[in-house]
Amino acid sequence: MKQSVRLGRVAGIPVGLHWSVLVMLGLIAEILAVNVLPTVIPHEGALVYWTVAAAGAVLFIAALAAHEIAHALVARHRGVAVRSITLWMLGGAAELEGLPPTPTADLEIALAGPVASFAASVLFGAVALLAHVVHGPGVVTAALTWLALMNIVLAVFNLLPGAPLDGGRILRGLLWKHYGDRQRASRAAQLSGQALGGILILIGLAELFAWRNIGGLWLMLIGWFLITMARAEQQTDEVESSLVGLHVRDVMVGNPEVGNARTDVSEFASRVVFSSRQTAFPVVSSDGDLVGVVFANTLAHVPPDDRATTRLGDIAVPVPAAYLAGPDTDANSLIKQPPLRGELLAAVLENRLITGLVTVDELRRAMLRSQLVTSTLIPAVG
Repeated sequence: MKQSVRLGRVAGIPVGLHWSVLVMLGLIAEILAVNVLPTVIPHEGALVYWTVAAAGAVLFIAALAAHEIAHALVARHRGVAVRSITLWMLGGAAELEGLPPTPTADLEIALAGPVASFAASVLFGAVALLAHVVHGPGVVTAALTWLALMNIVLAVFNLLPGAPLDGGRILRGLLWKHYGDRQRASRAAQLSGQALGGILILIGLAELFAWRNIGGLWLMLIGWFLITMARAEQQTDEVESSLVGLHVRDVMVGNPEVGNARTDVSEFASRVVFSSRQTAFPVVSSDGDLVGVVFANTLAHVPPDDRATTRLGDIAVPVPAAYLAGPDTDANSLIKQPPLRGELLAAVLENRLITGLVTVDELRRAMLRSQLVTSTLIPAVG
């Protein structure tokens, strides 16, 4: 989930918002201002309701952030690097750069979020009680009480046993500890998440058509989200398992065809591209330093009349540091970010010189080879 707004850093971890959080803020504010507060504390003005509701919505998002920050801090304590925390319409996500090293670490990271939500509930409840004791504004007390209840609901819902919910992580950790097999435990949690999503969709349909409650649409949306995310996790796990034990040198195109930044498109196409199976070509300076990468489809879009005067260096795409790798880098690190221009996963450097290239197609071929080697139908030879 890409961040639309960067909020800052917490303990060095970037925290941001996806634009869809605005939808969540609006929905929560409307629920409080239109349904909850006027029912509990009638006869207040609309401005009062909406002001308190807006503050309540922001506090709810803050509690949601605390939930994700708790995951991230425990993960980092357990030796798992955290890339970022992003809040969005249906919750939040702490993006971890690796897997928990042990079942116990998996359990601790998963439990941290619900514990934070329960703590937020206690905090909101205590402040609501204090506001009531000192005869504070009833509308504020009502909003704080609602926040306390919603954080309990959030914690309990997240404990449901299905990926990608925290309860699914807890289930994975328990099964991992029981079976000693993380992949088996993950598959069970993912299947449980898909089943849970299906149940929520059915309940939502019943609520929508049998009881004519529009809230059923919300349950259906959550159910669809659970199914989609559980399937995505399953696919990611399959990819990661097929790359276990492999390094970048095992999946790269070694000694790729390279172009000089001063070479024109016409010459490079006739001399290299037409006879090459590559679709991406590193471009280097006269000293051999990597300047960027040109893609075959980019070369094809250069007008024929301009190809003799257009240099590769003019159209080369710079390669960000995140897309540079060494030959001994773990191959699983290649799938942690989207391909550059939909194609390039890594330019491989050794002693500053380009020695390999990893594209999406090459990685797919490497995964297929790995799956065939580990298949019971085609045993490994040697």
